[in-house]
Amino acid sequence: MSEYRKRALEAINKPAAYGVDLNLEEYSRNPTNWDETGISELPEPIVEGAMSCGVTPKTKERAGTFFQIDHSVVSCAIDTTFKDKAEIMSTKQALEKYNWLKDYWWNLVPVDTDKYTALAELEWDQGYFIHVFEGVKITLPLQSCLYLAGENIDQNVHNIVVLEPDSEAQLITGCTVHPNLRRGLHVGISEFYLKKGSKLTFTMVHNWKQEVDVRPRTGILLEDGATYINNYVLLKPVRSIQSYPTAYCKGNKSTAIFNSVIYASGSSQIDLGSKVILDGDETRAEVSSRVIATDKAHVYTRGMLVGNNSKSRAHLECNGLLLSDNATIHAIPELIGSKSGAELSHEAAVGKIAEEQILYLMSRGFSEKEASALIVRGFMDIRVFGLPEFLEKEIQRAIDLTAKSM
Repeated sequence: MSEYRKRALEAINKPAAYGVDLNLEEYSRNPTNWDETGISELPEPIVEGAMSCGVTPKTKERAGTFFQIDHSVVSCAIDTTFKDKAEIMSTKQALEKYNWLKDYWWNLVPVDTDKYTALAELEWDQGYFIHVFEGVKITLPLQSCLYLAGENIDQNVHNIVVLEPDSEAQLITGCTVHPNLRRGLHVGISEFYLKKGSKLTFTMVHNWKQEVDVRPRTGILLEDGATYINNYVLLKPVRSIQSYPTAYCKGNKSTAIFNSVIYASGSSQIDLGSKVILDGDETRAEVSSRVIATDKAHVYTRGMLVGNNSKSRAHLECNGLLLSDNATIHAIPELIGSKSGAELSHEAAVGKIAEEQILYLMSRGFSEKEASALIVRGFMDIRVFGLPEFLEKEIQRAIDLTAKSM
């Protein structure tokens, strides 16, 4: 028995530090097996769902594509233009191909963190491996889709992303479900390794359903001069989601940036945050979240900045907007400075739409509903993310539809 498996067995009943505790025995391990095919050849509801979270069937518009349905990898390929510059494959295939990858496995996310990391080891359902070679700037985005189709299935993926020195890439990951699916569990372990001078812009769009539970577990390691930008968007209801990615700025002049836009509706239980540990000289971090809570949704938005170097600089900002008297937003910012000279700051605000804003827009001819929708769209402005134009338009379209449905 491997050491990882032994530790996982010991942790399989260990609750997470945050979020709703789940009974893992309630989920199924009997999915339909899917054959490999092109994205455009998949059933129309699956293609439409993928497109709603930024994943396109027009694979020529992407440097590489990974698409997994339940436990089956159905599409995985690097565009021929980039075949000598990067590679993309399942993590099972990558571990068979590269002995060195074992040193990256369960390195940033301990296997015994909680029952969900343990489940991902004991019942591992593939995931993606992305490797960008030294000095390469990937000019088109890479994309991945992790899709739940089978009723009450648990999908437990383990992803590894490695950027070699002075490389650069954009990665879009869309996670969603089949329209006929009612319930399911997605567990996603992701470990990112950014070597010296590399830069990764990682955009994740989640489109779940009211009875789906989600447990991502993420670690990021940054070497000298590396930059990691994380953009997260959640616009659809979910039964529960809990995630607290941690970036380790070990290298000098490394930078970690986390942006999130969350629209919490229905009876969603959402516990999301970001932690950055600043160890290197002149390390920087920015954490920004915009949260809207309506209906009976409950949101915990966390943020932690740890300044372990006298030249660390970091700022944390959380803005919350309540649209219902039955919804709640808990903003929990934490600053920990362990070295004199570290500069850490935070701003947090939670409130409702100001009545004078509504009245002003109504005086300009808008109905009360239209005025509220305009304010929501402005609050969820994603232009600050600096996304590629095509992706910004897609996400903005989803935000507009969300605002109109209020």
